[in-house]
Amino acid sequence: MIKISRCMSTQHPDNISMPFFSDNDVIAGETEVKEAFYVFSQLGCREQMWDSEGKEVDNQVVEKLLSKYTDYFKVNKLGKEIFLTYRVPNPAVEKEQGKILLETLHSIPRAFDAAKVLNQEIAPIFEVIVPMTTSSVQIEMVKQYYEKVIVGQNNTKIGKKTVKEWVGEFRPDSINVIPLFEDFDSLSNGAEIVGEYLKGKELEYQRVFLARSDPALNYGSASAVLMAKCALFDLQVLQEKTSVEILPIIGVGSAPFRGNFRPDNVMNCGEEYPSVQTFTAQSSFKYDHQFRDVFNAIDMLNYSKRGAALVIDKKLASMFIRKIKDEYEKQISTVPDLINKVSSYVPARRARKLHVGLFGYARSLKGIKLPRAIKFCAAFYSIGLPPELLGLSGLNEKEFDKLHELYNKIDEDLKESAKFLNIKNLHLLPKEIQIGVKKVLQFIEYEEDEAYCDVTGRILNNLRKEHDATISEDVKRAAWMRKFLG
Repeated sequence: MIKISRCMSTQHPDNISMPFFSDNDVIAGETEVKEAFYVFSQLGCREQMWDSEGKEVDNQVVEKLLSKYTDYFKVNKLGKEIFLTYRVPNPAVEKEQGKILLETLHSIPRAFDAAKVLNQEIAPIFEVIVPMTTSSVQIEMVKQYYEKVIVGQNNTKIGKKTVKEWVGEFRPDSINVIPLFEDFDSLSNGAEIVGEYLKGKELEYQRVFLARSDPALNYGSASAVLMAKCALFDLQVLQEKTSVEILPIIGVGSAPFRGNFRPDNVMNCGEEYPSVQTFTAQSSFKYDHQFRDVFNAIDMLNYSKRGAALVIDKKLASMFIRKIKDEYEKQISTVPDLINKVSSYVPARRARKLHVGLFGYARSLKGIKLPRAIKFCAAFYSIGLPPELLGLSGLNEKEFDKLHELYNKIDEDLKESAKFLNIKNLHLLPKEIQIGVKKVLQFIEYEEDEAYCDVTGRILNNLRKEHDATISEDVKRAAWMRKFLG
């Protein structure tokens, strides 16, 4: 029985501080191999996502890890005690990256051969994540390609020899495919999609990945929480119906807008999403906090157990999602030029390729072009406008109070985000945003941070006057004060 991790380290570039093992401000190449070893050996994290989707990636990571850190991996077996999980492109959305999917799948048997050198008959890679999943067919095609084409070539004859006799056997025999749901329709229909995929299969468990950041950017932060909680409840119902253990992953970042998952907030997130098996520890979680705090948080997660999904009134949740989303879209439509301009000063932290697909990637909403998730958040925080406050003015006070029944930790999340509000800057923003945010402030307790207001005031003032010289440094300074980039 595979013990599925409680914490998955990822390569999301939401950190402002750089790890000690990086000699560059942009993590890439061999540094990411070092990072994988670091999170296993020092942080105690039992799983690392290896991203083949949206960034340059090294498909020889297993060979490099095993050859460079041989003694460690002789004791800590990759694929049994610790795990490397590929995220691959989805050809249904990213056609031009489809061959990268095939290259990545073809590297899995090579990784198995590399592990055999250490006398380990264990598959070091046996799970892949498919982003932007919208149907069971997309999951099935990845699984069948691996099993029918890659493993299926074992007995194909080339001359007088089979491929297996010629180059060796292709193992493992099968892989697990993890759908990643990222928009409203797929999150709403996730249990149905997974249920369709499970038909005719005898699986011990099925992992399902729920996005948290991109739904927030598409529909508003509170809407994203409600969508995730509805999806988690539906998945629990599916588990009871099929008797297949459904083990959810949730993609949470350190920024309150993207999940508020920080070393000092692990238990709050666990209480908001009790049925989640695996939480993502993104780069800010790992590098913007003291080592001991990060280690203790991961250790606490490792020894915790998931519970039952919270019961949620889906009809009420749907009504709130619609109201928040509609208001959020109106407010966002007033500031795209400003947000795009600020985002150009946000530093890169990972080597990444152009991302296409949902509004959450090559971002476009009703003709409005916006930056990707982390730069989007960083831009809003940098001008003293916490994006969590957007959209909520679509609710009246009574509805906001009722929202607490569905979103348990909303007060804590909003109090955390409101620390980054600059009221003086708010008065310089479009009227729709001024009116909406002031309405939300009547619902919550907040206290401005004077030092943070000084920095964000300077950023907006210099942007308006087109004084570029110090903006980049001030954007980084504000991020250091927040302890996350975006």
